[in-house]
Amino acid sequence: MMRKLLYWVSCVFFLAAALPDATAQNVDNYRIGPKDLVEIRVFEAPNLNSEHRVSTDGDINFPPVGDVSVLGLTAAQLEARLKERLEERFFQRASVSVQLREYRSKPISVIGAVTKPGDLGFSGRWTLLEALTAAGGLAENHGTVIYVRRQAENGLSSQVEIAVDDLMVRADPKVNIPIFANDLINVSAAVDVTVYCLGAVERPGALTFKSSERVSLLAAIARAGGLTDRASPKIVVKRAGQTHDSTGQEIGVDYKRIVAGKEEDFRLREGDVVVVKESFF
Repeated sequence: MMRKLLYWVSCVFFLAAALPDATAQNVDNYRIGPKDLVEIRVFEAPNLNSEHRVSTDGDINFPPVGDVSVLGLTAAQLEARLKERLEERFFQRASVSVQLREYRSKPISVIGAVTKPGDLGFSGRWTLLEALTAAGGLAENHGTVIYVRRQAENGLSSQVEIAVDDLMVRADPKVNIPIFANDLINVSAAVDVTVYCLGAVERPGALTFKSSERVSLLAAIARAGGLTDRASPKIVVKRAGQTHDSTGQEIGVDYKRIVAGKEEDFRLREGDVVVVKESFF
């Protein structure tokens, strides 16, 4: 219960950082960098409306005023600078608007189990689903969790975990969070989980599951062909120690009570050994 509470507290904190008035994360507070694409529109002179890629030195060339240094400016600050330049030489009054079309200096990065991992030059107003779609969607080997990591200009960072099923299957709008420049999206990959089922089962041996699957006692016994006629309902799960020098443990499990719904199905971990003993009565 406490883990679930902490998860939702972290979600609330993370989402709060994504609200429009959040410092350093809001699109309006984004500072222009090299390779960003800016769109400039002048109401009084539509012929000047154009898009400009910021050079590696942080400049754009905007006729008729020439080269303009834009590095580190917000869109509003660039609007004010262009308005001043235009009114100094060409217009009595200039109405200028600037929009960021691509954020290449601080792109979104998508890694892990997606079809096309890498950096995305995005429009600045994406959701998590839109970012995943731009990365080609989830790969076949995707796991069960998506991590979104965000770092502020002061160096502080936060991370939220989102269940793939909540986003992709249940389409919960609360987890389709806004994505901003410099965010890192990491889609976990499903890995192999090997357990062993020995003793009075039809096909004893090693069993391999994907981590995205339910790895449980009932699933392992079913994959091992089920119990034999002489199997005991009392089953032992042997589990290795958590550290190199710690001893393992043996956990007793009542198969009949689990099948009857009186106990929860027992979750298995990597390396667990399920031992089904024979019953002589």
